Amino acid sequence: METKILNITILVSLIIAVIIIYFFVSIIRYHRRYMRLQREKIFAEITIRENERKRIANDLHDSLGPLLSAVKLNISSVDVEQEDDRVILNKTGGYLDEIIGSMRRISHDLLPNTLERKGLLEAVREFINQVNTKQSVNIQLYIVKEIKIPKEKEIHIFRMIQEIVHNTIKHARAKTLQIGFSEEGGYLLCLTKDDGTGFDREKALAGSHGLGLRSLESRCEILNGILTLDSMPGAGTNYFIKIPVN
Repeated sequence: METKILNITILVSLIIAVIIIYFFVSIIRYHRRYMRLQREKIFAEITIRENERKRIANDLHDSLGPLLSAVKLNISSVDVEQEDDRVILNKTGGYLDEIIGSMRRISHDLLPNTLERKGLLEAVREFINQVNTKQSVNIQLYIVKEIKIPKEKEIHIFRMIQEIVHNTIKHARAKTLQIGFSEEGGYLLCLTKDDGTGFDREKALAGSHGLGLRSLESRCEILNGILTLDSMPGAGTNYFIKIPVN
């Protein structure tokens, strides 16, 4: 009788163990599936956003730009006798120049031509030079080793650098931001370091600053990369990005 009870107990225990194991395996599978679907969703959203940016940039550059230039040319060719009319036309031409300049800057911000023509590193150089002429923060770029990066990955890496620079300017109150690029074992390595105020990661994620951090993490995840953030109040901020490029 005792042997029978023991066997029943063991059998019930095994059944319970199997149920528990199946339950945990199901949770793990569900979690992995959920994370995969989340990555696919994020990738789709970012891809749609980048395609829309590219479309708008091309429309501004190829359609609206030539049209405004033609309007400016037509206005310049108008012959008027009255001085007041000439002043109005000159002002209108000046306004058109400002509109064309603003449109070109918007088009460049949406999709830098240098990124398409010369690749990531040249686009980053150009972006940093532009920022250095307008902002008080001194951005220093170091390229330890030239890197050949697949075209489809360049835009995501460029956006990450943009986000880090914008975060530094907007939140860090830094005087210097150092950005370094290198390549090792088929991986792109990027390290950024600023001397700003730093921040608490958890508090930042809970606020508006967290949107930028989540964008960085999402893009890095899309590229099967690793993003490491080291920051604390009063100690500056370091980002380390490692992305496979082969």
